[in-house]
Amino acid sequence: MKKVLLITLILLATNVVYANDAKLVKENAIYTKINNTGMKILNSNKFEKRVTFVYDENGKKNLLKADKTLTKRQVIIYGDAYRQIESDDELAAYISREIPAAIRSYKGGTGWLSSVKIKAAPKKYELLFDKLAVDYMVKAGYNPLGLITYIHKTCPQARQDMISGSNLTSKRLAYIYEKIYTQYPSFLINNTYLNNEYYQNFLLTSLENRQKVVEKSKNPKNTRDLDYE
Repeated sequence: MKKVLLITLILLATNVVYANDAKLVKENAIYTKINNTGMKILNSNKFEKRVTFVYDENGKKNLLKADKTLTKRQVIIYGDAYRQIESDDELAAYISREIPAAIRSYKGGTGWLSSVKIKAAPKKYELLFDKLAVDYMVKAGYNPLGLITYIHKTCPQARQDMISGSNLTSKRLAYIYEKIYTQYPSFLINNTYLNNEYYQNFLLTSLENRQKVVEKSKNPKNTRDLDYE
């Protein structure tokens, strides 16, 4: 009986060790992928300021808390967000959206001034960071349509954005599409995302906004923002 108990304990201990090793291997692979992607984006865009990348498996971004991106000059990839990422393009999209805030932390002392500006006009900077993310992704060799699929499936559609600190998701997607349509049309001409279900759903739900983009493109002198919905 004692021998059986001893063997059982040994097997349980061995299983725990294997489980911990497997978890460590998985986490190391995630960190490696995140760091490689992040550094590729930084190097391709020739950023001269240091930014580090952190993976928080159990974390969830809380808009009510202070954003550490501006004060610690790091991009945090939260577990709930990472689990939604399905491709290298979408990982690059997530990181590319966060990098602008980290880079701005080198302006205004310890980042305090930049933080104040962003928090004072969150909707303005949200759209700005979306557009910058497109540029960063393209320069690093990623497909910016991954930004559309990631935002489309992870950001819910609010009823309105008049009294909100965030733009309607449909409006964000429209501006991203406009950016790609006008500056990087090759990604739409040679569209490798046509069979992507999220992208297909985006096409279904963005018809009116995309028509506005096309109409605006017919008049290059028209630089006003469109009334996206």
